[in-house]
Amino acid sequence: MSSHPAEAGGPTRRRLIDVAVELFKQHSVAGTSLQMISDELGLTKSAIYHHFRTRDELLTAVMEPLISEVAAMVAAAETRRGPHARADHLLRDYAALAAANRELIPLFTGDPAVIALLRTRTDWAAVVERQMALLAGVAPGLGGQVKAALVMSGIASAAGADYGDLDEASLREQLIAAGRRTLGLRGR
Repeated sequence: MSSHPAEAGGPTRRRLIDVAVELFKQHSVAGTSLQMISDELGLTKSAIYHHFRTRDELLTAVMEPLISEVAAMVAAAETRRGPHARADHLLRDYAALAAANRELIPLFTGDPAVIALLRTRTDWAAVVERQMALLAGVAPGLGGQVKAALVMSGIASAAGADYGDLDEASLREQLIAAGRRTLGLRGR
């Protein structure tokens, strides 16, 4: 379930996105300038501007494939019968996405620039709201909302932690188990 944010646009665009992700992880999105990215790549800023006019355009290119994947996961979960089946389906898919994208998922949950961009993209915000509603559906009210928020942020944070040589499948299973415990779901 790994996403590749630079599928279109050629090798230079891909290198730009890859370097941007590394710098975003080191310095945050707000702390990374297009100049820093151009310096890291040995390109001029005009070469960067050929692909991305702003840092937000670059951030959008990084996020778009993952948001699209989350939207597909949400749509698939919404077809399940009952709130527990929907939540469990989404939990499994989200844990798999997080484990496969350990470097990117944590970046999306705590960076103020990412949160600001999400607010400007109502289509993306709607996907996140649907995701939260599916997870919160197992426990009505504030308790369900809190559990959903814990699962979403917890999986993102845990996926980015350094567990040495823990493989993707093992991490995914640990994330699913922790999410199920938090939501009060039985293993399937």
